[in-house]
Amino acid sequence: MRALLARAFGPVSDLEVCDVPPPELRAKAVRIRVRAAGVAFATKLVIEGKHQNKPALPLIPGSEFAGEVVEVAEGVTTLKPGDRIVGSQGTGGYAEEIVVRATNVRRIPDGLGFAEATQFATLYPTAYGALRWRANLKPGETLLVHGAAGGTGITAIEVGKAMGATVIATISSAAKAEAVRTHGADHAIDYTRADMRERVLELTGGRGADVIFDPVGGDLFDASMRCVAPEGRILTIGYAAGRIPQIGVNLLLVKNASVMGFFWGWYIGNSKLPPPADAAERLDAMYAELFRWFEEGRLKPRTHARFGLADVAKAFDELESRRVIGKVVLTP
Repeated sequence: MRALLARAFGPVSDLEVCDVPPPELRAKAVRIRVRAAGVAFATKLVIEGKHQNKPALPLIPGSEFAGEVVEVAEGVTTLKPGDRIVGSQGTGGYAEEIVVRATNVRRIPDGLGFAEATQFATLYPTAYGALRWRANLKPGETLLVHGAAGGTGITAIEVGKAMGATVIATISSAAKAEAVRTHGADHAIDYTRADMRERVLELTGGRGADVIFDPVGGDLFDASMRCVAPEGRILTIGYAAGRIPQIGVNLLLVKNASVMGFFWGWYIGNSKLPPPADAAERLDAMYAELFRWFEEGRLKPRTHARFGLADVAKAFDELESRRVIGKVVLTP
């Protein structure tokens, strides 16, 4: 099979398109023909050897994928060949085939395309888990979403709206402002033209945002600390800005605020720590609700661009270009 291979940690441009043996089917697993695989900042960190979970070399990157089941291990009863699925695993997605635990795979609705389905591997679950399980977002609260026009941000907007929040989105261009409003944002703040903190306080009557969803870090996190509401919750999801921020705990004290992390991989076994005991029940309930919202038209996964395996460097360049509205995918 064709796959992208990293022989050493380094730049994405060092990845090679190779013919490699298909992975062996193992117990409690399924074999998937990959039709689309997500391009993500976290995957770039894995390729560069900078992710907190460093896999063994050589490796096939890619943690988000959608496709068709072609083979199931003996005893797997939840899936069968021909099922259209979405799945997630630490590595292996940038290939024509992947073998993955059956518990990490979900059948997708008939109306959901493969490229769009990749967003249900990590992005929608991250938004859902962070907002529902960690921040306990309530109807009527104000949600502030950073990096709002990217794949992660758009999913947070849509999940927040489905949960009944008023959503403020931060963006960096007029085109992105229009896009986030299309996906449900009530307000859009262009932080390149306005003081984000002042606009959030203005829009909330001086109170601030109840929940802040931050996959960016850097200066936006610093500003978030000064516009979070009393008893507000800041979710730190990632650091696309390149700088991991430091917390002034005095601000947490005077506002009775919380900063909480969210790592989706823990819930699906992609961590050195065992997942929570109730992970299976949580995941079943989450996917049931997410797919119901999709079928009701509340979730509208958006694909920005598609690239072949040989153009992986172009795909990651596009991801980092700040032009992206939605999700970038590879099509093996």
